[in-house]
Amino acid sequence: MSSVLRKVFVCLMLIMTLTVIAGMFTASAETNDKAESATVASESVENASAQATEKSGKAFGAGIAIGLAALGGAIGMGLAAAKASESVARQPEAESKIQKLFMLGLVFVETAIIYALIIAILIVFVL
Repeated sequence: MSSVLRKVFVCLMLIMTLTVIAGMFTASAETNDKAESATVASESVENASAQATEKSGKAFGAGIAIGLAALGGAIGMGLAAAKASESVARQPEAESKIQKLFMLGLVFVETAIIYALIIAILIVFVL
C-alpha cells in the first residue's frame, strides 16, 4: 500500500510542478502582451502586469483546489467501493444494508467535491 501512496505522491508533485511552470510562462506571456499593447505610460504597464499576475494566480489556485478535491474524492470512493465489496463478500445476507451505507457515503464524498468546484468557480469569477 505504501508503494501506491508513494506513486500517487510523486504524480501529484509532478503535476503541481508542471502547473507552476505553466503558470509562470502564462503570466510572463500575458505580461509581455499587455506591456506591448500598453503605450500610454509605465503605470499602465505595471497595472497590466499586476492584473495578469492576479488572473494567473486565481486560475492556479482554482485548479489546485479542484484537482486536490477530485483526487481525494476519487481515492475515497475507490477505498469505499473496495471495502463495500469486501463486506458483501464476507456477509452476503447484509448486502442491502451495506449498499445503502455505501451509497450514502458516496453522496457525502461527492458533495465535498461539488463544494470545492463551487469555491473554485467563485475564486475565478467573483474574487
